[in-house]
Amino acid sequence: MHALRPRRHRMLLAAGTSLAMVGLLAACTPGTTTETETEPTSASLEGNAESGDTVVIGFSGPAADHGWLGAINSAAIAEAEKYPDIDLRVAEGTNDANLQISQVEGFINDGVDAIVLLPTDGAALTEVAIQAMEAGIPVINVDREFSSTFAARTTVLGDNYGMGVSAGTYICEEVGDNPDAVVAEIAGIDSLPLTQDRSRGFADALDDCGLSVENRVAADFTVQGGEAAASQLLSAAPKIDALWNHDDDQGVGVLAAIDAAGRDEFIMVGGAGSANAMREIQSGDSVLKATVIYPSTQAADGIRLARLLVQDKAMSDLVEVEVPSRIVLNAPVVTSENVDKYLPTAFES
Repeated sequence: MHALRPRRHRMLLAAGTSLAMVGLLAACTPGTTTETETEPTSASLEGNAESGDTVVIGFSGPAADHGWLGAINSAAIAEAEKYPDIDLRVAEGTNDANLQISQVEGFINDGVDAIVLLPTDGAALTEVAIQAMEAGIPVINVDREFSSTFAARTTVLGDNYGMGVSAGTYICEEVGDNPDAVVAEIAGIDSLPLTQDRSRGFADALDDCGLSVENRVAADFTVQGGEAAASQLLSAAPKIDALWNHDDDQGVGVLAAIDAAGRDEFIMVGGAGSANAMREIQSGDSVLKATVIYPSTQAADGIRLARLLVQDKAMSDLVEVEVPSRIVLNAPVVTSENVDKYLPTAFES
């Protein structure tokens, strides 16, 4: 393993600057004020935790047909239950953009105070989100961005490009001393911007240590798709030194294909941060040596931010007195050295 080269180090620093908001959300929970405060304010720990007027929040998320998506929904509901002043209205999870549009229209007609929305298609939901905003209902956009800045008051995102950078940087650290190292990639759905961003970040990080992706296939975020794509890749690539699989749910199938092929000459990095992937890493008996977190807390963060917005509160670790318009969460690498830190909050595939 070798030290980070300067350019890659700068890349990570730049990513870290945009990701620094991750720790701020935690400051919205109950705590104590500083000794110099005489009373809670709208941007203090105590002020944020203090119950206020009831906030009616409409939440529309995806169909829970994937471990990460299921965790998104359950975490949002669990977060709302922590606050007696939140009245959460949950629409049925769906992958149908037209149905989701009608759900948001229902929230608008009901006059909810805020809407937390993980759109099945950001572009398709943009117009109805703008309608909500024009009706005076703040929209918190989660994970998949709208195509207009006018469609949301606040946007909470995972860092897809940063995932690629993290995965590529880890692989550079592990095999970058070998200029002939063969790097492979199993992507998600290639037509999605998030997949394109992940692959772009991966390629940029690898380029920094003189490596590139030599074998690449795309899957579909499912176990079956991961197994089929991995089988195809392994047949086409008789030798691999490092492999990045974008998604830990499809990684279940990827690992099954690797086991069936009897291949163990390479290291593998996963993506999203599922509990089963972390247990594989923890075991020390798998080719899977690391995974990159894509937080499943995004909708839960959106619920908390919606409450702050409606109650005219702010984030206590900021001097700024308003909730930020954009928050990008971190994409840390989980290895055997730090897996115990992340496993307790990981989602099940």
